[in-house]
Amino acid sequence: MERRKFIINSGIAASSLMLFSGCKSLLSQDALNSIGVQLFSFPKLLEKDFNAGIKMVSEMGYKEIEMFGPFNFSVEAAKKRWKSITPMLGFNGSGYFGHTPKEIKTILDEHNIKVTSIHSDMDTMQTRMEEIAKESEQLGFEYVVLPAIPEEKRQTLDDYKRVVEEFNEIGGKAKQVGLKFVYHNHGYGFNKIENQVPIELVFDQTESNLVFFQMDLFWTIAGGMNPSDLLNAYPGRYVSMHVKDMKKLTRFSGDGGDPSQWMELFPEMASLGDGVLDIPKIISTAQQQGVKHFYIEQDIVNNPEVALKKSFNYLKSLNV
Repeated sequence: MERRKFIINSGIAASSLMLFSGCKSLLSQDALNSIGVQLFSFPKLLEKDFNAGIKMVSEMGYKEIEMFGPFNFSVEAAKKRWKSITPMLGFNGSGYFGHTPKEIKTILDEHNIKVTSIHSDMDTMQTRMEEIAKESEQLGFEYVVLPAIPEEKRQTLDDYKRVVEEFNEIGGKAKQVGLKFVYHNHGYGFNKIENQVPIELVFDQTESNLVFFQMDLFWTIAGGMNPSDLLNAYPGRYVSMHVKDMKKLTRFSGDGGDPSQWMELFPEMASLGDGVLDIPKIISTAQQQGVKHFYIEQDIVNNPEVALKKSFNYLKSLNV
């Protein structure tokens, strides 16, 4: 615990994050054969023509996708929250983009793409895990990811203690239906509340066989943390990663706890290899500590046909 606290509170170690320090040789030769993409990278194209969007990333070489909700099976509250932020995002679509699960599976199969993970919301996971499992039977995904803890559930340390209990319950429900529950970080939870770092609490008091983690590389650094140190502090807990680069080292304007703070940093995202992060070192550390799935994500990126291809080519080149 004391070692972990030291690591978590050490902040950004700039020397370990700056661009390319010869770590390419550390990567395993057979790694990164199934590079994925989070669909939030190009939602406007998917909303216009889902088949064309999937065809595009398949031709780039992507083999996996991660989808984001809300979905048809999501609770109404989640759908209402989504509608409240779509004016800021500039598009409406999510989930299956107007298609049925059967139609989605047909399109994915046609383009040799697998959906391995989905993002859903906490209410839906707590009340509709059986419905999620039925969708998994059709589509084949293994991971159901919580992209953010609802803001009202993370105001105090006692709130986080309750979240820990809820995470263990959700993880248990997921395991019963053959799924894995995963928590995806933003920027909140890295700073002390009542002399305790919340993310430490979440790691240390959740069951390691029920609750897994997805590191968002950009948000971790914007929150003031060193991703390699986190990976080393909690081996085996991270199962996937959102891989994205930074134009320059950037921090949230606040605690990283609300969508407005996330969206104001979208322009600071860069295609892999175009930024300042030591992507080879971070990926190597992630592999060593058990990360299996790497999803490229550039949130609502301009010119996805160029940006996503550049990121794919860069990440694939690390496997040479």
